[in-house]
Amino acid sequence: MSPEQGLRSAARERAASAARWGLSQGLPRGALRLASLRGDPVAPLLMDPGRDDAMAIADGLRRRGPVVLTGALGAVPGHAAANAVLRSDSFGVGGGHGELPPHLRRLLDRVTRDRARGPVDPPSMLAVDPPQHTRYRRLVAKAFTPRHVAVLEDRIAETADELLAALASVGGFDLVARYASQLPVAVIGDLLGVDPKDRQDLLRWGDSAALLLDPGLSWRQFREAERAMVALADWFTAHVRRLRADPGDDLLSRLAVLGGDDALDEVELRAVGLLVLAAGFETTVSLISNAVALLDRHPAQLSKLKGDPDLWGNAVDEVLRYDSPVQLTMRVAYEDAVIEGVRLGRGQSLILLLAGANRDPAVFDDPHTFAVTRPNAADHIAFSSGVHYCLGAGLARLEARVALRMLYERFPGLRVSGVPQRRRTRVLRGYERLPVAVGP
Repeated sequence: MSPEQGLRSAARERAASAARWGLSQGLPRGALRLASLRGDPVAPLLMDPGRDDAMAIADGLRRRGPVVLTGALGAVPGHAAANAVLRSDSFGVGGGHGELPPHLRRLLDRVTRDRARGPVDPPSMLAVDPPQHTRYRRLVAKAFTPRHVAVLEDRIAETADELLAALASVGGFDLVARYASQLPVAVIGDLLGVDPKDRQDLLRWGDSAALLLDPGLSWRQFREAERAMVALADWFTAHVRRLRADPGDDLLSRLAVLGGDDALDEVELRAVGLLVLAAGFETTVSLISNAVALLDRHPAQLSKLKGDPDLWGNAVDEVLRYDSPVQLTMRVAYEDAVIEGVRLGRGQSLILLLAGANRDPAVFDDPHTFAVTRPNAADHIAFSSGVHYCLGAGLARLEARVALRMLYERFPGLRVSGVPQRRRTRVLRGYERLPVAVGP
């Protein structure tokens, strides 16, 4: 390719990227700004990442009713209504970007072609409905049965022990960079047949590409995240081809060699890999770091766990309820429906405030109190509900339980030692940095 051809190719790609940004981010960004100026109570939750008043907004919306229709988008802030939508056949994921009208979604598909738009865009399981979703889930579910997950416990504990041993002589460290991210990327790397030398690249690309889950990104944010997404997708494409030629004993290898009606093409296999990485890594990093930050602020709760280690499982569910790693999700009505007495027309888009539902006083007594002994902590919907309930929920719970118990057994005096830095994201809630000290 000549220099002139290279410049033309780069210009075409930049123009295509601008079109993708305009459709997937620019239009929603403008609409959210306008809605916010008009006083829409939902828009600030989608516009401003890391808000400290998100729970207060959710509480206010819940007092207005089970479904609050404020404009093009409706908000579902309560547990019963959110659960009903997630379990209803009348609603679906809309093929991704459900906030866009159908004709704009079709246009976005054309400018995207077969490239991966984001970590969980079609044909990812999270972005398709039955029967396509049913087929993918059936093929992947075998790796996440309780029996298969239980087998991983020794490997998780071994990895955690190695990471903690390396930190034993360090007085302080960033918990996210040195522990909360390293354990999940090792576990997911094993599941996907990833060479250990490639795991840090996946961690870096995945962290940047996760921003594409958010609506209303700026052009600069989108370009940075899209570049990471391209690198991640290219790596998985090459990885799938390697596994087809030389399969191993991992989930992706087993899927790569399937034949007949179960055979998955290259794009589908790549989507499986991206989903397992995004769902199995990003949320678990946030779960572990959110837990450490919460326990630092609630030392009496930590004392209960040290006195009764059997409580760690329930404590993990209380963290998921109280500080949900996934704050919200979206659904589109495929037909007229009634949710908790509210009539919704076909095509209505809904933002389900999972974090708000997990603080619903109709389900959880004293919902704004963090209590590791809460008897119904597991009634949260942090892992969604219905057909899209998280396949890796059991694995995430196991990783967090083992990671946290071993962390505090090794470093009983561990404490947050600096100013934590929240991730500037809307859909995911976690920490960018969490400095801790392990000395007396």
